[in-house]
This record gives sequence, structure tokens and C-alpha cells, in this order.
Amino acid sequence: MEQGNSSRVTEFVLHSLSGSRELQLFYFAFFTFFYLSIVLGNLLIVLTVISEPALHTPMYFLLSNLSCIDVFLSTFATPKMVVDFLLEHKTISFEGCMTQIFFLHVFAGGEMMLLMAMAYDRYVAIRRPLHYATIMSVRKCTSLVVGSWLIGVLHSVSQLVFTVNLPFCGPNKVDSFFCDLPLVIKLACTDTFTLEVLLLSDSGLMAASSFVLLLTSYMVILVTVRRRSSAGMSKARATLTAHITVVTLFFGPCIFIYAWPFSDLPVGKFLSIFYTVFTPLLNPLIYTLRNKEVISAMRKLRSRQVSS
Repeated sequence: MEQGNSSRVTEFVLHSLSGSRELQLFYFAFFTFFYLSIVLGNLLIVLTVISEPALHTPMYFLLSNLSCIDVFLSTFATPKMVVDFLLEHKTISFEGCMTQIFFLHVFAGGEMMLLMAMAYDRYVAIRRPLHYATIMSVRKCTSLVVGSWLIGVLHSVSQLVFTVNLPFCGPNKVDSFFCDLPLVIKLACTDTFTLEVLLLSDSGLMAASSFVLLLTSYMVILVTVRRRSSAGMSKARATLTAHITVVTLFFGPCIFIYAWPFSDLPVGKFLSIFYTVFTPLLNPLIYTLRNKEVISAMRKLRSRQVSS
């Protein structure tokens, strides 16, 4: 705290997932493994898509961008969380806290939009296969990716512009392993009801509407496949079920946390792990590593590395 005409918070105290020293050491090893797996797995996918001409298609272009976002999404808070498991005092500066909030909403908002772009890609591929190459042109794919990032940035700025100027003059304990916006807002020394309503109408509705649109598109795709080919129905159902599972693990916690910002439930910090750690690892497993084309391209990449 700094003293002057009024006090202001210069740092926030973060809460660990557990107060037990033994559990914190276990979490340190567990999440270190997860984080390294996320970074290496997603970067391998990006490298594979870039190096294999057969994967230079709209679907894999979008998937490689999803992998990039997943690396960023897991990096904004996970490395600090891992280091904090070894520290007794878990603090973050005011500027660092605002930075975490900014990047969380940039990457999470961008991922929501990119998942919708990927669903649109599959929708066009199945519903209009003869026009797929024309509709999903290089320009269209680039626009979808750039648009996803821009929406993420605009969404984040809209959240942060009101938060950064709030008066933080007393409580500074955040009940999470990173600065989560609903928890930080509650620490302000002013009535935040209006801001919480804004949070509900922005982040909450964005997550909920995106989730509903994604589920609707998957259902349309599933019905279309069922009508055209009974033989491919089993495989399509299994693939879509896997996609819906990952989407639910990502959007479910976001909707729970941001659609009910007025609630004070400690389970929120555990739900945050799903979209900051678990989903970035599941995305490559579900969307690419189960794909025969990607596996084949990875084998070619490994062969080239061994031969060189």
C-alpha cells in the first residue's frame, strides 16, 4: 500500500489451489508437466502444418492458429502459478494484475471466435462441398483469423478500460491463482454493481451466445452427415462428440464464472483451470493428434529430421 492523501493498492495477494505444502509440491510437478505438454504439443502442430504442403488447407490453417492461441492462453498465468507453488508469499503487482486481465480476455475472446470460425469451416465443407474452395479462400481464412484477434482485443479493452481506473484502496486478496476480473472488481472501494452488470452483458453473453451457436452448428453438421451417409455416421458422431466435449470444457467454466459475477463461489478458481490449462492441452489431442493426416505429416517431419 502507498500512503498519501489516500491509500491505493500496489499489489494483490493470490491464493493457491491448496494450503498444504505437500499438495503444492505435487501441483508444481503436475502443472509443470501440463504446461510443457501444452507448449510442445501445440508448437509441434504449428510446425507440422507449416512444413507439410498437404496440410495447407483452410481447416489446418485455422487449427494451427488455434494452437498458437492455446499456447498464449496457457502462458498468461500458468508459469506464475507454477512458480508460486514454491513461494510462501504469492503476490502480483497492480500493473501485472491488469496485464493478466488484459491478456486473458484477448486470448479467451480470440479463441471463442476462432472456434466459431472452425465450426463455420466444417459447416461449409459439409453443407456446400462443391463451393468450399471458393467460399473458404485464403482471403476469407485470413480475415477470420485476424477478425478473431481483433474481437479478442476489443473485448479485452472494453473490460479493462473501466477496471483500471477503479479505486483499489483496501482489500487486496484475490481468491484465485491469477487475477480474474470478477474477483478483482469486488475488491474496489466503490459500488461495482453497474460494472458487474456490464461484465454480465459483455463476457457472460459473449460466452453463452458463442456456445449456443457452436452447438447449433454441430447439430446441423451431424444431421447433414446422417442424411447423406449412414456408413460415416458413427465416425462423425464420435468426432463431433469429442469436439462438443472440448467446447463444453472451455465455455462451461467461462459461462459459470462470467454469467454470474455477483456470486461468491470458491469453486470458481478450480473451474478456471479448465480453460487455462486443460482445454489448451485437449485441443491438439482432439482436433489434430487424432487425425490420420496430421499423424502422417508428423512422421514425415520426424523422418526428415532424422535423415538430416
